[in-house]
Amino acid sequence: MSIRLSSTLFAASISFKNSKSFYSDRSRSCRFSVRSCVSDSLNANKLVLEVKERLAKDCTSLPIGKNGRDDEEMILWFLKDRRFSVDEAIGKLTKAIKWRHEFKVNELSEDSVKAAAETGKAYVHGFLDVKGRPVVIVAPAKHIPGLLDPIEDEKLCVFLLEKALSKLPAGQHKILGIFDLRGFGSQNADLKFLTFLFDVFYYYYPSRLDEVLFVDAPFIFQPIWQFTKPLVKSYASLVKFCSVETVRKEYFTEETIPSNFRS
Repeated sequence: MSIRLSSTLFAASISFKNSKSFYSDRSRSCRFSVRSCVSDSLNANKLVLEVKERLAKDCTSLPIGKNGRDDEEMILWFLKDRRFSVDEAIGKLTKAIKWRHEFKVNELSEDSVKAAAETGKAYVHGFLDVKGRPVVIVAPAKHIPGLLDPIEDEKLCVFLLEKALSKLPAGQHKILGIFDLRGFGSQNADLKFLTFLFDVFYYYYPSRLDEVLFVDAPFIFQPIWQFTKPLVKSYASLVKFCSVETVRKEYFTEETIPSNFRS
């Protein structure tokens, strides 16, 4: 009995020491993790200020305010996109701010894109998907190249992106794009606009597109995609070909399914 009791006490002692060691190691790990996060945050803030100061010094003609050269949130986003390379972020950010000013993004409104929007070719869905992402839905079969001035389609595209981004919930930073390719024919093909769309995402809204669904793509769409794929570069990896059933089951709940994808 004495031997068993001694063995038990010895085992408990070893267990307690190991437990203290475990919690001590875990505590050190947590402290290291916190210090690392604080350090990363301080470095990021330092780089944001560096970009901001350089833009103020060298790019005085750029506008200020939201989405301007002093918008720290925008600066941080472009730094993250360029893996915190200050020079690369400044180059891309300068181009984006100039484009926004020249394209008059801040002046876009429901009225200014009414003609293109009434075709039903694209819209922002009223609900988020199951991952909490705003959703832009495009129906290429309703797009007839040449029917409207190309600038009208471009304005609609940018307006919808701005609208989708304004719906981002806390903690979410990216959107989902759905191309409903049912009924798509050769008369709907518009490589120029598709290239414009991906250029907008790459240069002016970097890393905002999380995933692109090509839904029920007909055979005729395949050669068009193969031609376009090299032009869109890394964004091609975001594309997923899927069925309407996949959209219904994997991306939305019964209450949030877009009306044109209901059975």
